[in-house]
Amino acid sequence: MLIDFVPTVGGVSLAEAPAFKKAPGGAPANVAVCIAKLGGSSALSGRCISFVSHCLFKFAAIQVGKDEFGFMLADSLKENKVDNSGLRFDPYARTALAFVTLREDGEREFMFYRHPSADMLLQESELDVNLVKKATIFHYGSISLIEEPCRSTQIAAMGIAKKSGSLLSYDPNLRLPLWPSDDAARKEIMAVWDKADIIKISEDEISFLTKGDDPYDDSVVLKKLFHPNLRLLLVSEGKAGCRYYTKSKTISLLSRESSSALQYAAALQCTTLQFKGRVSGVKVKSVDTNGAGDAFTGAILYCLASDVNLLKDEKRLRDALFFANACGALTVTKNGAIPALPTKEEVQQIMRQVSA
Repeated sequence: MLIDFVPTVGGVSLAEAPAFKKAPGGAPANVAVCIAKLGGSSALSGRCISFVSHCLFKFAAIQVGKDEFGFMLADSLKENKVDNSGLRFDPYARTALAFVTLREDGEREFMFYRHPSADMLLQESELDVNLVKKATIFHYGSISLIEEPCRSTQIAAMGIAKKSGSLLSYDPNLRLPLWPSDDAARKEIMAVWDKADIIKISEDEISFLTKGDDPYDDSVVLKKLFHPNLRLLLVSEGKAGCRYYTKSKTISLLSRESSSALQYAAALQCTTLQFKGRVSGVKVKSVDTNGAGDAFTGAILYCLASDVNLLKDEKRLRDALFFANACGALTVTKNGAIPALPTKEEVQQIMRQVSA
């Protein structure tokens, strides 16, 4: 969690901005509020954040400073119906700050102040283990992998969730200015890649992780990023929508010579095929793209937590991704990430308009 400082005018670099407006932000806060606005329940526990929606928990190795910005974040979460009763404040480190803008050339520009900030200092001993064990879907990013002790804390939490039967969901959320080098970012992001059951990634992140390969080439995605245990890989494409790749667990076919006809039939029934495709985006007038990806992520996890079996039904998965695209689209129609996050009714309304 952090405070975003956004220029009061659009289309300028950070240096050109005449002034900045502060707003609560950070991917964990954005996703938590997204889930709450869609009708789920969201809660914070200890110095980690666990978001709950139809048995969905989201963990992020984050804490805030015992300062005015930390109090502002806590108040914002409460105002948006996110339970912040378990949030703790670090008296020694400040709340992280980020200056972010969308330049006229369409590129986002970031500048962070967090060396160290409170979110980097979470200890494994501060994990709410019982809460992590209850997760149906355990979602995490890569920013917590940059520094110790936060890195070890996140990896430990992932292990606890996995052993408890949770699906692991991963959004790298690449922020290169925070990493010591490009190579360090690739190494740490990919170090936990094969642990995830669900991954959401952007086109730019595909190019970065594959060192320049074509992000639109399905063979690149499937050969270099789709690991055997992955159940859903999502590629967000901004206003164009998203791509999806799924693969259910399979077992090897038994030969007729070495098994009975009944065993052979059972093996055939347990074998499933991968499906992939694209779901178009929803056209809107863009004002501020900050938080759109988090809204997409929050919306699809909200749907999956309601019924993870939609991963086995392509039509239902496409409907859920249309919902997520609509949620992300509505978020860019207003300034600020959290203030712009829509309600479930607003998402359904725009979906009806597009389908009409």
